[in-house]
Amino acid sequence: MRRFRRHRLAMAGFVVLIVLVFTAILAPFLAPSDPRKQVFTERLKGPTPAHLLGTDQFGRDILSRILYGGRLSMVVGFISVFFGLLFGGTLGLLAGYFKRLDNLIMRFMDILLSFPSILLAICVVTILGPGLLNVMIAVGIRSIPSYARIVRSAVLVTKGMPFTEASIAMGASDRRILTSTILPNCFAPILVYSTLEIANAILLGAILSYLGLGVQPPTPEWGIMVSEGRGWLRDAPHISLFPGIAIFCVSMGFNLVGDGLRDSLDVRLKESGR
Repeated sequence: MRRFRRHRLAMAGFVVLIVLVFTAILAPFLAPSDPRKQVFTERLKGPTPAHLLGTDQFGRDILSRILYGGRLSMVVGFISVFFGLLFGGTLGLLAGYFKRLDNLIMRFMDILLSFPSILLAICVVTILGPGLLNVMIAVGIRSIPSYARIVRSAVLVTKGMPFTEASIAMGASDRRILTSTILPNCFAPILVYSTLEIANAILLGAILSYLGLGVQPPTPEWGIMVSEGRGWLRDAPHISLFPGIAIFCVSMGFNLVGDGLRDSLDVRLKESGR
């Protein structure tokens, strides 16, 4: 924690994330109006004291929609990463520990990795249909191969350590070795990658909504807001600009925190005294 607190960029990203998370949680209290309320006499107005970030083509308050949209983006980011970690981490754990399963599992992961991330997510959403739940499933499936590879690598390293060999020699069961010895020592790479993956998941969820394959209007969501403002970029660029800035800030925040965690947990940097 001391090393992490000394990492200025990581702390800056952490502060940004704390602000965004709390504003999303407190959206019903902070939003100046109903994010779905249409006031056509107020449409396409720029930032004013009454509407700090302006209004869209339907007269809806953009600040309110960004605050509520942050809730969906956070949900997509955290749940899809948990989904990918649960299945990908389990497969990686089994592949790294049981040699007879390694080739079968990893060849299937190679097949999934052969598809570009966005293409794989689009295929899954196309099959399941648009919607928040299906977006989370699609983004989670996309992250399964990466988690499987990372966890497998960590298991292979930990499996050859003296403390793991001692547990095997003492007659510990495979289940106990996996859960009590190997898995805790895989925590650092999983934590760092998960932090970075949340940013990618939020961005990918916004892309799917932008393409019309994710959350559907009139639900406030950052990708939808950017998409809806495409036709008004010349007359009212703020419609797409502000949700785009929100996506940038949350993605940058998670990436900075992930970099800070990586540097803080790197054993080689600790040994060198950096």
